[in-house]
Amino acid sequence: MLHFSFDNIFKGNLLILGSQLTQMENRNKQQLLYINRINKVVEHIDDNLDAELSLEKLSEIACFSPFHFHRIFCALLDETPNNYITRRRIEKIAGRLFFMQKEDSLTDLALGYGFKSIHSFSRSFRKFYGISASEFQKRSQNEFSKIGKIQSKNGTEHVSFEKYFYTMDNLKIWLQMKTQVEVKEMPELRMVQVRHQGPYKEIGKAFDALMKWAGPRGLLNFPKTKMAGIYYDSPRVTDESKMQSSACITIMEDVEVSGEVSKITIPKGKFAVGSFKIKVEEFEKAWNSMSLWIPENNFELRKGHHYEVYHNDAEQHPENLWFVDICIPVK
Repeated sequence: MLHFSFDNIFKGNLLILGSQLTQMENRNKQQLLYINRINKVVEHIDDNLDAELSLEKLSEIACFSPFHFHRIFCALLDETPNNYITRRRIEKIAGRLFFMQKEDSLTDLALGYGFKSIHSFSRSFRKFYGISASEFQKRSQNEFSKIGKIQSKNGTEHVSFEKYFYTMDNLKIWLQMKTQVEVKEMPELRMVQVRHQGPYKEIGKAFDALMKWAGPRGLLNFPKTKMAGIYYDSPRVTDESKMQSSACITIMEDVEVSGEVSKITIPKGKFAVGSFKIKVEEFEKAWNSMSLWIPENNFELRKGHHYEVYHNDAEQHPENLWFVDICIPVK
């Protein structure tokens, strides 16, 4: 006959639960380690689109074998490393085409972003957007538009140029009412970050994760500590499910990071800066008006981070206004 003890059953359940929790914690730690390593690769790719980006080199950065790196990268980003690199190069060039002058060389632009030849670029660009780069440039500069790929009836993709609800003239007037854009030298920003992939409006999830990590470490010393967002893509040329951004807070001293939290430094440099007091639904208009201001005032974009710095908590403002600086790197 078997004798049951409630105490032993309870203890046994605790042991099972404890084992499950330990397994879950180990899986979570492993997942965070993978995210951290792949984030380093993503940052390296974005900073070196003009360089040779071999699978072997990228797997070394991630500290994985090429086989495991490829598998983990695909699982986390839902695309292969090669597809990611090609897409990033094409989208960066597409963003530049909005502001490129007719006399500028498309060949130089393609080679500057890592394509081996104008022919390989042209083939990749047409495959991605369904039209040639020159046609893309012509149409995008004729109308200040939102560009996306839509599915046609026969299943093929083609470019959709969807007009915004406001014209370029309206954007200029709105910008003049909201801020006086300055071009100035911005100081170096040392920060910690949590990266986010997906619609920019969902970056709050990354900020929540960052705050939960930073709070217990005594890093949230507002208003001295500033919150910032880095935006790596233009919604006009990148599908929102693929857009990359970073939720950041500034740090005064070096800190040890772990898991999905990493360090990032924005070097000092020349930026077009617009200081706004806006509602959350006006952020897109603020970015679009700033992007329009740059070529209208004969400035050129340079390589660097596009970011915004928040100076208040909108929930504490009677009109729910954000006090924010939008900073775009220019030559």
